[in-house]
Amino acid sequence: MRIWTVIPACTLLALTTTAKATAQTPFTALDVFQIEYASDVQIAPDGQHVAYVRNTMSIMRDRREGRLWIVSADGSTHRKLTSTDRSESSPRWSPDGSRIAFVSGGEDGSEIYVYWLETGESARLTQLARSPRDLAWSYDGRQIAFSMLVPEAGPQLASMPPRPDGAQWADPPRVTTRVRHEADGSGFIEPGFNHIFVVPADGGTPRQVTSGDFHHRGPVWMPDGGSILFSANREPDWEYQVVESELYRVALDGGETTRLTHRDGPDASPAVAPDGRTVAYVGFDDRIQTYQTRDLYLTGPDGSRARTLPADTQLGQLDRAVGSPVWASDGSGVYFSYDDEGDSKVGFASTDGGFRVVAEGLGGTAVGRPYGGGNFSVASDGSVAFTQTSSTDPSEVALVEPGGAVRVLTSLNADLTSQRHLGEAEMFWTESSYDGRRIQSWVVHPPGFDRSKRYPLLLEIHGGPVSNYGDRFSAEVQLYAAAGYVVVYANPRGSTGYGEEFGNLLYHDYPGNDYDDLMSVVDAVIERGYVDPDQLFVTGGSAGGIMTAWIVGKTDRFRAAVATKPVVNWISKTLVADNYNGYADYRYPGQPWENPMDYWRFSPLSLVGNVSTPTMVMVGMADLRTPVSEAKQLYHALKLRRVDTALVELPGSYHNISNRPSQLIAKVLNTLAWFERYRGERRPVSDR
Repeated sequence: MRIWTVIPACTLLALTTTAKATAQTPFTALDVFQIEYASDVQIAPDGQHVAYVRNTMSIMRDRREGRLWIVSADGSTHRKLTSTDRSESSPRWSPDGSRIAFVSGGEDGSEIYVYWLETGESARLTQLARSPRDLAWSYDGRQIAFSMLVPEAGPQLASMPPRPDGAQWADPPRVTTRVRHEADGSGFIEPGFNHIFVVPADGGTPRQVTSGDFHHRGPVWMPDGGSILFSANREPDWEYQVVESELYRVALDGGETTRLTHRDGPDASPAVAPDGRTVAYVGFDDRIQTYQTRDLYLTGPDGSRARTLPADTQLGQLDRAVGSPVWASDGSGVYFSYDDEGDSKVGFASTDGGFRVVAEGLGGTAVGRPYGGGNFSVASDGSVAFTQTSSTDPSEVALVEPGGAVRVLTSLNADLTSQRHLGEAEMFWTESSYDGRRIQSWVVHPPGFDRSKRYPLLLEIHGGPVSNYGDRFSAEVQLYAAAGYVVVYANPRGSTGYGEEFGNLLYHDYPGNDYDDLMSVVDAVIERGYVDPDQLFVTGGSAGGIMTAWIVGKTDRFRAAVATKPVVNWISKTLVADNYNGYADYRYPGQPWENPMDYWRFSPLSLVGNVSTPTMVMVGMADLRTPVSEAKQLYHALKLRRVDTALVELPGSYHNISNRPSQLIAKVLNTLAWFERYRGERRPVSDR
């Protein structure tokens, strides 16, 4: 019987100790609470200022908190926008740059506010029943559009008899008849539909402008102010259509709704050219496969002349999924974001067929793991503000001038990063042992790294799997490196940013040869000579947890593993998770009851009889995306097979298990504690 110590090893104690602030001390667990990052950057129309959300990690309230700040384009002034201490988000400049609309509130709901630059005063505009989102100013600055849930009563099947006065009965039953009735991150979805509203910019009563039992998102004004564009699926069987949506225009006078697009596939994110004659949007023709790149489309405001930008242009050859289109103020082209080989970028496609990269290093809002993200905003003169990150710096506000020069306007973490040794991600490529495909990867070395020594290796696998890692800040990676591990992460086949064919290699084959890609990456780092091949560890979350569980069923090369929020049984996952209607045909052929053996042969639980690697399982107790039942299946199977295991459940945590700072710390420290139990052990090794 194994005797487990209660006190973690010395490397873990170092992580939880608040060291005296000296130059280049290791990154510690409590440093997580010191991280700040910028999000939702919005540049003023004249390009002179950038408003943004400054996010902090509250150590007392144990949550991420956002407040609005503003910085000048030359970086000379930087201040908090308002004097309140409420949660603030979604800053949006008025067309003349004199005001900023934003959302503010608390747990009881949020409201729309406006801030006046000239006076520094702000005022609440609304008294809403539910929280608003998607704020959008009309071109004349006189109205603000937004979207909001309009609740409705849920169904009832039976009427209860009258309850005696003072009787304490249980809550009444909750009846559900909808296809999708819960969402990870929020839980039970309140019955109702999301609609578009407009409210006067100087306050007043909001007016609902859409109708029908459908969800409407992303209002965008037409220049004449007479109508609003949005994305929706207004088909009678919309609940059963996984990716379908179209663009619509609703007239403010009378509410007449006109459909603009007519394709099988999603059409979203409309952006109107300054002259109102062309609408840019993103989407794809649905071919029912695991990964499909979103293209940039153009159409007239009445839905005529729908087309992509010419296929023979540089943009047509890009083979990358694009998003967030924004027109240049002179109508010469469209800015957009896209991922390219582990880097998030801003590009510009001109209407005459040209293409150029505007900004690189976009992202930084994930903080926990090195995912992409972030946003950008364009001024009238072509200046582009964006959130910029690197492996050693969380998200900052950066600015690209019209001439191309890049200036970083904030240094939110300089006080922390100047005092901590942060491992810089070193990018490398290797070939997969399966078919020779080039796989992009990164390695982060521990503090005081010495190539003449041999270190344990920790393979950290990204989620998705339709996603990617890159040269971006990750508190988790930094903590793993500070504990003495060489940390490796990669973008195996199925990752985004490498084209549609590469991303779609997992179609009807996941997990599959992405296993070979990852093992080739591990072998490539071992060949460098500074990794102990008998001290290999593996972890990952979501799709990374799936692959971790798959790996230990395929090989026992790893000393220990931590499968975080895994899926181990595709049949049960598909019919329990909040996104259960998104797997059939797109991931595996048919529904689970139509094709159970394919669902089963790609389930890590099918390999559990091979597992001998000590494997811990971790999951959020409120996870609806990879439900707790998945983690428990793996844990119980390992226990019944008498394989060393433990089940770690984080109370109240949804799928984003690291959303609260203390949960991020708990995830990392429990992972390291598990690995520490097996460091130094030597066991027979064999590949199956």
